[in-house]
Amino acid sequence: MAVDRDELVAYCNDYLAVDAVGDFTVNGLQVAGCTPVSTIVSGVTACQALLDEAVAGGADLVLVHHGYFWKGEDPALVGMKGRRVRTLMQAGMSLLAYHLPLDRHPEVGNNAGLARVLGVEPAEPFGELEGAAVGLGGHLAAATEPRSFVAGVDESLGTRSLHVAGPQTTVRRIALCSGGAPDLVADAAQAGYDLYLTGESNERATHMAREMGIHFVAAGHHATERLGVAALGSHLAERYGLWHRFVDIPNPA
Repeated sequence: MAVDRDELVAYCNDYLAVDAVGDFTVNGLQVAGCTPVSTIVSGVTACQALLDEAVAGGADLVLVHHGYFWKGEDPALVGMKGRRVRTLMQAGMSLLAYHLPLDRHPEVGNNAGLARVLGVEPAEPFGELEGAAVGLGGHLAAATEPRSFVAGVDESLGTRSLHVAGPQTTVRRIALCSGGAPDLVADAAQAGYDLYLTGESNERATHMAREMGIHFVAAGHHATERLGVAALGSHLAERYGLWHRFVDIPNPA
């Protein structure tokens, strides 16, 4: 089966409530290719390796979390960016990208997916970015030894986390914000969470975690953001009867 490209984009924009949050990039259709759409390839980032996989797979549309046209970025389509856009246009493929709206979605979002695989029962929104809560706060079914929880994170996400230990001997209240949000560790500590998990760390986050008394886990930007775009692609495939494949381009960061 197939669906009109613009109908698909309009549905995604509404489903993900793109107008409910600001962002650092363009959410929605970034490069317009063919219509209708019958084949979708999804991935975390619209890198050249993903585009090459999409071309080989005969994709009509590439669906990603990290697209192009970020604030402060040189807009010129030259060099690496020029090659990427040229690949899309020569193949007639569209590029559809959703950043913060995909992080925060209650069903297919990155943080909703993290909560499911890590056994965290969502209880409230957490972590304001660009005018809206992007993450989730919740709790485990039972208090858990911190190292055991982190080991479960690594096994579930196929990653190797950085863990800055807090004073709690067990953890139960967990705050999640996928990707690069290390400074929200302060918000998590102030809200009384036992542990805060995100993708990336930075130098100051370690000191904040130690001084504010909270476990801090950086599980990898890529590792914490694979779930959302794969779930969105599967949702669209089921809704419209499309063919979808998620391609994981390995990234240790």
